[in-house]
Amino acid sequence: MRTVRAQDVTQAVCEMCQEANLTLTQDMQQALRDAAAKEESALGKRVLGQLEENLRIAEEECIPICQDTGMAVLFVTLGQEVYVDGSLEDALQEGVRRGYVEGYLRKSVVGDPLLRVNTKDNTPAVIYYEVVPGDVLEISFEPKGAGSENMSRVFMLKPAQGAEGVKDAIVQAAIDAGPNACPPMVLGVGIGGTFEKSALLAKKALLREAGSHSPLPHIAAMEEEVLERINRSGIGPGGLGGTVTALAVNIETYATHIACLPVAVNICCHATRHRTRRL
Repeated sequence: MRTVRAQDVTQAVCEMCQEANLTLTQDMQQALRDAAAKEESALGKRVLGQLEENLRIAEEECIPICQDTGMAVLFVTLGQEVYVDGSLEDALQEGVRRGYVEGYLRKSVVGDPLLRVNTKDNTPAVIYYEVVPGDVLEISFEPKGAGSENMSRVFMLKPAQGAEGVKDAIVQAAIDAGPNACPPMVLGVGIGGTFEKSALLAKKALLREAGSHSPLPHIAAMEEEVLERINRSGIGPGGLGGTVTALAVNIETYATHIACLPVAVNICCHATRHRTRRL
């Protein structure tokens, strides 16, 4: 049994909240550079250049990449041989509270979805746990902005619609989002499971490295085809027209019922932010 101090969990989450909001991961930075090189529209190239300049200023000035610093989403992989010397839930929530308060990040969470009173520290976070064998404790932090989140969709397709129906649904979600998702966007897609499982798969898919592909050949081929179709839509950077509307389509799958074919599309803007740490 390995012991992890609750205060170390809090500190790690606090740091991730700030790091993710101030600096994009290297793979996302490279994806934007590649997009600028491929974009055929002069206006699209200009928009992508402004996004790159924004990243540079954010890093140099230690200010957020985007004013919407998101609702905190945490994926926690907890080994059965790990003991946390306190409440893991409390440690995670305290990390988010400290990260947003001490980092002067925008607090965007309201405690009740109808009464709309701001909690003033960006808690509570949304936390998902996965218990696995071994002594690993891995935490992934994903701040999710509302603009792109609001453009996300769940489709409960009929199994007879098959792969073509799935591809059409993903493309339609991107086209319907249009400029509202602050393109070029990244699409996390979940196929299978149940209504809520597909959405969870889609959210987790956004943590994948940009440019990576599913290990399943038929799914990897689907990722490439859908990305190409979305980029032929003409929406372009900032929704102002062009040939790069999406940077990546990441698809995750799970077993499902014989009568089901759920497809969830969780859209993220060009500032697809995340950090992962092992304690």
